[in-house]
Formats: sequence, C-alpha cells, structure tokens
Amino acid sequence: MERKILHTCVYILALVLVACSNEGIAFKKAEQSYAIGEYYAASINYKKSYSRCAPKEKAKRAVRAFMMGECYRHIGYTQKAMAAYTNAIRYNVEDSTAYLHLARQQLKAGQYKQAAQNFHQYLEFDPGNELARSGLLSCELGPQWKAKPNQYKVKKETVFNSRRSDYSPLLVGDDADQLVLSSTRKEAQGDDISGVTGLKFGDLFFSRKNEQGKWQPVDVIEGEVNTEYDEGAPCLSPDGKTMYFTRCSSDPDYPRYAEIWQSQRSDAAWSKPTKCQISRDTLTSYAHPAVSPDGQWLYFVSNAEGGEGGLDIWRTRILTSGFGGMENLGRPINTAGDEMFPSFRPNGDLYFSSDGHPGMGGLDIFIAHEDSIRGTIVENQQYPLNSSADDFGMTFEGVHNRGFYSSSRNDGKGWEHIFSFECPEILQTVTGWVYEKDGYELPEALVYMVGNDGTNLKLSVKGDGSFTQVLKPGVEYVLLGTCKGYLNVKNEIRVEPEDEEESHEYTLQFPLPPINVPVLIDNIFYEFDRADLTPESTEALDQLVGMMNENPNITIELSAHCDYRGNDDYNQRLSQRRAESVVRYLIQHGIAKDRLTAVGYGESRPKIVSKKLAETLLAGDPKVEVQVNDTLTESYILRVKDEDKQEVLNALNRRTEFRVLRTTYGTTLNEYKPEEEERKAATKRKEEATQEDDFIF
Repeated sequence: MERKILHTCVYILALVLVACSNEGIAFKKAEQSYAIGEYYAASINYKKSYSRCAPKEKAKRAVRAFMMGECYRHIGYTQKAMAAYTNAIRYNVEDSTAYLHLARQQLKAGQYKQAAQNFHQYLEFDPGNELARSGLLSCELGPQWKAKPNQYKVKKETVFNSRRSDYSPLLVGDDADQLVLSSTRKEAQGDDISGVTGLKFGDLFFSRKNEQGKWQPVDVIEGEVNTEYDEGAPCLSPDGKTMYFTRCSSDPDYPRYAEIWQSQRSDAAWSKPTKCQISRDTLTSYAHPAVSPDGQWLYFVSNAEGGEGGLDIWRTRILTSGFGGMENLGRPINTAGDEMFPSFRPNGDLYFSSDGHPGMGGLDIFIAHEDSIRGTIVENQQYPLNSSADDFGMTFEGVHNRGFYSSSRNDGKGWEHIFSFECPEILQTVTGWVYEKDGYELPEALVYMVGNDGTNLKLSVKGDGSFTQVLKPGVEYVLLGTCKGYLNVKNEIRVEPEDEEESHEYTLQFPLPPINVPVLIDNIFYEFDRADLTPESTEALDQLVGMMNENPNITIELSAHCDYRGNDDYNQRLSQRRAESVVRYLIQHGIAKDRLTAVGYGESRPKIVSKKLAETLLAGDPKVEVQVNDTLTESYILRVKDEDKQEVLNALNRRTEFRVLRTTYGTTLNEYKPEEEERKAATKRKEEATQEDDFIF
C-alpha cells in the first residue's frame, strides 16, 4: 500500500514537473515572438503559459495575463485584451499601466463609464499622464457626439469586403472610377500565416466601375507590386504616375520593420517596386505614405527618435535624386499616442487617425488645417464617421467630401472593412480642360490661379488635361493655362457672394495654340472677292487681340490663303490684302506694329490634314474620308466626286492663320530684323515645300 502511494506521488510530481517545464518553454517562446513583434504567435504561448500556472502563482499569472493583454492590444482583439488586463489587475500585477491599457481598450469598446473609472485609477499613479487625461475627456465627448450625429453618411460597402481585413482604400483614375485597397483575403499571395496578425500576409487589390457606374468585384492589382510579404496602405502622386505603399518583410530571428516602396505606372500595370531610402536608420519603421497635393512632400508614419511619443507623422521632401531629411510634424498634430494613416484632400487639408487626441475611442479620424490667426487646428470628425473602434485610411473623390475609408466597427474579431462616406457641403468649384488647340489634351500643362483675396496657386492637370479647384465666394480669379511649346490662354471668373448658398461649378476651356506650327484663326470672314473684314469677324479678332496681350513677348506672322479657283496672281494679291486687313485691325486695337507681319500665300500652301481634322471630317455631314497628312491640292480635291465634299475641302484651304516668329519680344534676348528682312523670311517660308499641321484658334 505504501509503495502504491509512493508511486502515485512520484507520478503526480512528474506531471507537475512536466507542466512546469512546458510552462517555461511556452513562456520563453512567447517572449521570443514578442521581441520580434509577432504578437499573435506570442499571444498563443502566453496563453499556454498562463493556463499552466497554478492559480496560487499569482505573480506569474499576473505577468502572463498582462503580456497577453499587450499582444491582443497590438493586434486589435479588444475583448480579449480587456479580459487579459482585468486578470492581470485581479492578480495584483505590479505594472500600473494595466489600468491605463484596460481603460483605453474599454474606451475602444464604447464602455465609457468603466473606462473613466480606470483612467481615474491610473491617474493616482501618474497624475500628469497625457493619454489618461485625454482618455477621460473622451469618456465625456464620445457619448455626446454619438447622441448628436453630424451630417456624415456612412455605409459598409459589401462589394469591396471579404471575410478578412480590408483597409486603406485609394481612389485612382481621372474620374475616380478605380479603387486600390489592402486586404488579407484568401486570394493574397503565399500560404504563410502572419505571426503578427494570425492572418495571411496582405496584398493590394483592385476594383473599377463598369460602363453603368457600378463597382466590379475585387481582383488582384496588375503588376509586380505584391509579394509573399505584407503590402498595404497605398497612396498616389498627384500626377498619378507613382504609387507609394508599405511593405513589411518577415524574418524569424529579427524584428519586423515596415518600409515604404514605390512603383511606376506602366500602361495599366505597375512596375517592379523599389525601396524608398528615407534615412540610413535600418532599425526604424516607415509606413503609411501620403503625398502632399503639390507633389513636393512625402508624409509617413514612423517610430523614429525625436517624436512626441508612440507613432508620429513625419515628412520628407521629394527630390529628383531621392528624398530630403526627415522632419516631425510636432504638436498639435502628434501626441503621446499613435498618429497614423495620413491622407490629403486636394485643398491641402491633412486627414489622419489618432488615439492620442480626445475622441470616440480607438483610432479616430481628425482633420488638420491652417488658420491665419491660430495656426494649425486639429478637429475630430466625430460620429458617425468615427466610432469607438478604429477608423482610418480616407480617400477622397476629387474635391468633394466623399469617398471611402476603413473601420473595424461592429466586427467581433476587430478586423477592418471598407466603408463609404459623404458629408453634404456647399462648394463653388471650377473645372477646366487644357488641350492643344484643335488637338488633344495636354497632361503636362500647368494652370496658374490668382485671386484678389491673395490666392496664388499652381495647379497640375490630370491625364485627360483637366483640373478641378475649389473657389471662394466673393473672389475674382484669373487663371492662366500654360504648357511648354504653347502660348498661354487666360480665363477670368468672379464668384458672387450669394453663390455660397448653393453649390455651383464653373467650366473653362484652355485651348493652347502651339508655337511651332501655324494656328488657324476660325471665324474670320471677308467681303466677297474683297479684303474687307465683315462684322462677324469681330469676336475672333478680339480673341486674337487678347491672345497677343496674354503673350506679350511674341511676334507673329499673319497669313491668308485661298483655294485653287481663280488666277494664281490674283489669289496671291487678294490673300496679301486680306492678311494686311487683319494686321490693321490688331494695330487699331493696341498691338504694336513691329510684332506683326502680313503675308499672303494665295493657293501655294494647301492645307495638310491633321489627325484631329481627319476625325472631325469623318464625323461631319457630309462625311469626308481623308487620311492623316493628306495635302488638299487641286488634283486631290478634284478626285472627290461629290461637289458638297469638294466644297468642304475648298473651305479648309480658304483660311487665315498666324505663326509665332519669336518669343523674345521686349526682352534682352530680342534682336529684331528690319522690316525688309521680315519680308524676306516670310517669302522664304512661302516657298517651303514642307508644311506642318494647322490648329484652329
């Protein structure tokens, strides 16, 4: 009997020793995983270690429960984190921050009363703690904001969402008809599970609208951006040519540091990305990129030294050779908490998410904008855009306060999903198109916008040559469309004060005449068989006067052309007189005589068909079939059997044009030829066989 009892005791002792040994192994594994940031893997082993500790081992259980809470906090498992911190406090954990972390998790769960109690408890240990005091204020503001929702409308968008995390959407395309998003859905590359999140490594995915304006099912983004590692949180340069995104590689023996990479658009796909060398510090994370509307600054999130605490928003200047030095945005944007996921509206307002400013709980979305008196102002966007869960990663549809973002609200596992948002607002906007006169869009153009309120902007255009800008009521604006190799075109707008009562969009056209080819002056009419200008020509001539005033450094040749009908000498003399009539009109309206040269070409320079003109003739009535670079000579036109079509082609030959001779008038580079030399140069041009495309002005 004694021997049996002895064997039983030995067996129980052996089980205890094995359990203790397993507990120690699990704890050691947990510590190793936590040290390299693999919080999900660490949480599993901390839980094993906790469950294998006897209840009487309160100190050990307190430590393991606290570390479980730390892991769950990092991966967004709010309910589990609260339970773990509660157990740590129950076992009298020595680390008083358990009260602070528990309160912040309760705030994230919307348990404002319980959170306030634990914030007060922690302030007894650390009376001046910024996060605790901010949390207490959040416990007051959160319920108030939820009771009085603002004008935001928020909706979960099922077409973009999966059964895993979907976050950080990005609208792209000239019409905001494409969406890039980050996701850990099953279609992501690779089969490994992240030790950080317990999910697959994230990839970038893509959706676009169909012809009916409906979003299509999500697919993997085209190109070489995705790998077996984590990719997410993309942003786009203002010209749409460069995409920046976050990549997190993994190594079983080292901590995981986030990096920012960039890829260039190549047709519809993205090129193989390259790493952005922001600094030489390889032990610091760089994530969540955002490019300023002027394209000069890359904003990002980092835990670099010199910040305000936690994760901060920094920026670096974008240079042709790389990046300039880092600078922290400082207060009031950054706090002792985490500031993350910066993004911009086109007007320059910075949106970001923070758990350090007073809010609803978790990450709230804030706007930072400049006030001429108070400096930078940070404002919480309140409920329902914000919730007690994490809300972040906004993308805007043009200048409007609508678009998409991500939120973990109403998800028991704390996984994020894509939501749409819209906030009604009264906006006065101008939309303009910059294009080659009688040609195509000019995506390299710039528009300078000056207002009598001090506005002074340089606006880039989209791929279709368009731009949209918000205007202020009661302000007069001058907009100048420019592009290298083209003349400037000016437009003016006055926004009436009463326009602030409802939204209005002004529409402007900037048809830029090219410098190096003849430009057709449309709607110039002469008396039959004479050189006298008709009254119907006044509008076109006045536009020509305006163009000369907007481009004061140019000199031009005014030329008139005839069709093949009539005597050659007579046509030449008539065209010369007509060109001189236009020059006289310009001089009478204030244009200096030495900026103008009149030349009549008669029928010697028949029109050459440009690509745009060919498209116009094929779409016209009557439909005239021509090929690009066809020359409308007499023999060419006579081969056309239909007389109506012949008349269309003859009308194209009867035209008045101008050609830019110099762009240095009135500058130190200017050296004018005498009038005789101008005539010789014009005669030489008249005899040239090679002709270039014409453009309607």
